[in-house]
Amino acid sequence: MGHESPVVEFLGMSFNLSNVLMITISSLIVFLIAFVATRNLAMKPTGMQNFIEWVVDFVKNIINSTMDWQTGGRFITLGMTLLMYIFVANMIGLPFAVIVDHELWWKSPTADPVITLTLAVMVVALTHYYAIKMKGPKEYGKDFFKPLPFLFPLKIIEEFANTLTLGLRLYGNIFAGEILLGLLAGLATNGYAQSAASGIIGTIVAAAPMIVWQGFSIFVGAIQAFIFVMLTMVYMAHKVSHDH
Repeated sequence: MGHESPVVEFLGMSFNLSNVLMITISSLIVFLIAFVATRNLAMKPTGMQNFIEWVVDFVKNIINSTMDWQTGGRFITLGMTLLMYIFVANMIGLPFAVIVDHELWWKSPTADPVITLTLAVMVVALTHYYAIKMKGPKEYGKDFFKPLPFLFPLKIIEEFANTLTLGLRLYGNIFAGEILLGLLAGLATNGYAQSAASGIIGTIVAAAPMIVWQGFSIFVGAIQAFIFVMLTMVYMAHKVSHDH
């Protein structure tokens, strides 16, 4: 997986075109899923409406497990968006990778730490925003000195630690999965490229573990989307609930 990223400079800033492309495609897929699922709503749901209602119930259960619904109900749209987007972003790079002139264009955007850490920073920033909005600046500030004032430095360190662990956990799992898939694909195409016969052997040897790892990666991608949303709601509850 030692491929370069297509990076361009614009106004003194570097832009990874692969990340831009994959973020856009993932966002469009999520938008299309939501549009198709909600364009013909019915009292007796069928097809995609069943799916989107399952997502609503799933996220609602996550919220109810972390805070009361009166407080957390306003975050259901955030939870649904994160769950669907991260799951799609985790899955999109599994079937294949597109490499052009040694530059990796098609991959899972969550296999890049810049993307996952950006999501983590956004989530942590939202927890502070809603804490100030719902509890007021004075109560928000007091929370940093509870239960004991001398723990204030640890509370600050905790904010940075939460951000890093939230982003790097997602990145590490997805990146590791794509690395192994790349190695297995290399075994099939390049590992025994000395002859046609050895190439066939390499393909056969790599096919079975690749199929198994694809299935496992789908499971890991789904679990990581769930964990990200669960931790988001835990952090949110910690900030906005008055009993914390």
